Amino acid sequence: MYDVVAIGELLIDFTTLETNAAGYPLMQAHPGGAPGNFLAAMSAYGAKTAFLGKVGDDAFGRLLIHTLEAAGIDAAGVRVDPAVFTTLAFVTRDARGERSFSFARKPGADAMLRPEEIDLSCIDQARILHFGTLSLTDEPARAATQLAVTHAKRAGKRVTFDPNLRLSLWPDPETARQQILWGLGQADVVKISDEEAAFLFGACAPEEAAARLLDDFKVSLVLLTLGAKGCLLQNRLASARAACPKVSPVDTTGAGDIFGGSAMGRMLRLGKAPEALTGDQLMQIARFAVTAASLSTELQGGISSIPSEAEVLARM
Repeated sequence: MYDVVAIGELLIDFTTLETNAAGYPLMQAHPGGAPGNFLAAMSAYGAKTAFLGKVGDDAFGRLLIHTLEAAGIDAAGVRVDPAVFTTLAFVTRDARGERSFSFARKPGADAMLRPEEIDLSCIDQARILHFGTLSLTDEPARAATQLAVTHAKRAGKRVTFDPNLRLSLWPDPETARQQILWGLGQADVVKISDEEAAFLFGACAPEEAAARLLDDFKVSLVLLTLGAKGCLLQNRLASARAACPKVSPVDTTGAGDIFGGSAMGRMLRLGKAPEALTGDQLMQIARFAVTAASLSTELQGGISSIPSEAEVLARM
């Protein structure tokens, strides 16, 4: 049995270390992809996890499978396809430090996962299915993701969703919006950033954005990240805000995914349904997750930056 199975992109993040005189970045490769980061955080904090996705039959694909296995994630559901190359993402920064993502994905292996390649028995063995929107940008991965989500819901599994908005991968913002709205309509728990909430609902207070997700989409629990301001967790019973600890960030890639995986891991430890969590319990989850995510920004990469549970608890 698994606590969580995730479906979606598995890729290599190339993050900028420095820029030469001509403006070209010196980059370092890290394993990544939001669902993989999410699962790696859950595994680091004691959950049993598995991944459904696709990589190319190349050096990067083999490295990614090895990384999943080393992180304690069951990679049996990862398909290896010699016809496509493992997806690559290049993360650069402007003069203000704002990140920009460029994807080598035309197509990338993750977007070529077909419905018939999904091991539905893996979902049958799980308590939760997690997905995001990068697997909804293109066919056939969109159909594969929709099949997995539909199967999970029919089997009575909980579904978690992360919009993970990357507009450069969509033909236009409205298509992205429609697919995000579909994902919200499937989810029991939503991990969303303040920027993604603003994209969907316009400028509004975090509590208002959370209330819209709870009321309009019947979500059970909202995990809303607020950047350097921390986070808000809210269900219909209670809410909790937690601030970020002081850190010296060098790379924020994957921090939101690590926040989501950390929060879900703590929720599973409490053994309560997301809609039944009290204010005190939400605060416990929020403090752990925001601390884990913050500490991760002091190292490069996503999966490679997850702090140990002992480090998180000591910092709390």
